[in-house]
Amino acid sequence: MKINTKDLISAALLIGFAVVGLWLNMDHTLGTARRMGPGYMPMLAFWILLGLGAIVLLLSLFNGPDPIPMWTGPEIGFLLAGAVGGTAAGLVAAGMPGWVGAGWNPLGIGLFVGCMIVSVVKSWRPLFLISAAFTLFGLLLEPLGLMVAIATSVVLSAFADETHKPVGVLGLVAFLCALCWAVFIYELDIRVPVWPVF
Repeated sequence: MKINTKDLISAALLIGFAVVGLWLNMDHTLGTARRMGPGYMPMLAFWILLGLGAIVLLLSLFNGPDPIPMWTGPEIGFLLAGAVGGTAAGLVAAGMPGWVGAGWNPLGIGLFVGCMIVSVVKSWRPLFLISAAFTLFGLLLEPLGLMVAIATSVVLSAFADETHKPVGVLGLVAFLCALCWAVFIYELDIRVPVWPVF
């Protein structure tokens, strides 16, 4: 057995996120495949994530050594700064009135701020900018609607790749907006706001 350290850590992260997500999703109504409740798609996504984590874990036991390079000082510093800044932002948001302090929004704001701080370092940028984009989607979905949430999260995640082309990003935004509207709004009749409501 030749353990691949990178794959082993990746599997642990995937499985950990899936287990925490499934646990947090227990309060939501699942519904059925035809009439999905708010917890159905997250539950499905977390089960798929758990399955992928199990596959990566199994493969990590046999595909050879792949050591993790040592982290540099700036990488460690910005990782710690992101944890502290994200925690502080979440705590401040929790004490604020209105949308900012309601429900899970303080946690999302803290995660977003923490991910943005860490993404300053080029080596962390792909992982943390994409994580920030997911968080931003969750934060913007209810107040600004599906189309704005998709557009902003795709544009933000595009900066994780230095070779992205603006035309390609706009095409992806248009395609995903059309696809998500057709599948989730038109076909499955999921009740989320499509556009901002003022």
